[in-house]
Amino acid sequence: MATFEDYCVITQEDLEDIKDSISSQDLPSAITTIKEYLKKQDLVELNIGVTGESGSGKSTFVNAFRGLGDEEEGSAKTGPVETTMVPEVYLHPKYKNVKVWDLPGIGTPNFKADEYLKLVQFKRYDFFIIIASDRFRECHTQLATEIMKMGKKFYFVRSKIDFCITAEKRKKNFDQKKTLEIIRENCVNGLRKIGIEDPVVFLISGWELGKYDLNVLQERMEKELPQHKRRVLMLALPNITLEINEKKKKALEENIGKVAFLSACVAAIPLPGLSIAADIAIIAGELRKYYSAFGLDDPSLQRLCERSGKTVEELKSLMKSPLHQGINPSSILTLLGAASLLISEDAIELLVSFIPIIGTLVAGGLSYLTVSRMLKRALNDIADDARNVLMASLETEV
Repeated sequence: MATFEDYCVITQEDLEDIKDSISSQDLPSAITTIKEYLKKQDLVELNIGVTGESGSGKSTFVNAFRGLGDEEEGSAKTGPVETTMVPEVYLHPKYKNVKVWDLPGIGTPNFKADEYLKLVQFKRYDFFIIIASDRFRECHTQLATEIMKMGKKFYFVRSKIDFCITAEKRKKNFDQKKTLEIIRENCVNGLRKIGIEDPVVFLISGWELGKYDLNVLQERMEKELPQHKRRVLMLALPNITLEINEKKKKALEENIGKVAFLSACVAAIPLPGLSIAADIAIIAGELRKYYSAFGLDDPSLQRLCERSGKTVEELKSLMKSPLHQGINPSSILTLLGAASLLISEDAIELLVSFIPIIGTLVAGGLSYLTVSRMLKRALNDIADDARNVLMASLETEV
């Protein structure tokens, strides 16, 4: 028996998801349900508490995590002296529901972990990043123990790894892998000695966030977050490693079925020269989300150029997606036209038998499958462009 995968349009899983969302509702109710689901998804908050001793690189991490340099607009103040006396919240420049908190420094002579956590209102955070720029000390482990008691997650981050590597490079027999292993082992042994069983330490540089342990750290965070918060984390992370690039694509792919349903069902109008009806504004909005999430929007490209020494023109010349010249009705119609030619009658019949409500609309099945296919193809192309831009920017970084 044929399946949707045979027609390379949309997966059985996507359709099961839509079927579950709308159950046996009529069309207006189904549209409202999916609209509300997508709206709620954009409102999911992620609160990250970043703590450590003063001068350990907390504020640089807060900035880098949000894709900002230390001197850009909206960045947290950095410096060798503690600049944070109360928890300060920094919103993600693109996702205002992602809040990274720069917490006051720990390690003062009278430090008490339980009082500190009350002061910073520990309940608001989804997890904590505990940063040390040298060895971890009692104040770090006291805090970790207290956080564990309160049922929250934390991650030990050893910062300023780039400084260690630069210093070690001067030695004759420099071996980066060995140097990183020694630093990690040193941190782990230090934590064991002061009472933490089986500690895991992530080696990070705020200046070169994409290097070292960022991929392992984001995998661990993602795994330990509740399902509905994972997507938020993946979209908010700066697109600075190939692994993150791939995961962003997967996170964005999850909504294609729902967005296609809305586009084919909400005030859909027949499109000139095509035998389908769709809401172009809904499609355009989704495509803009793709560009923003991958950091291919103009402000993000500008920032990347400042760091990599490339020009915007050079980076744009690497983009092959037909949309990179602009997301407008004309470019969307061209892509929908190409996608509609690939939809077979069998695929439409199979879809309507699975979700009959779509069959109640004129050309509903064809419209839905065309938009799905077009979005999938566009997402793949944009993810490839992002990958090429990332590779080019990494080549030029010293």
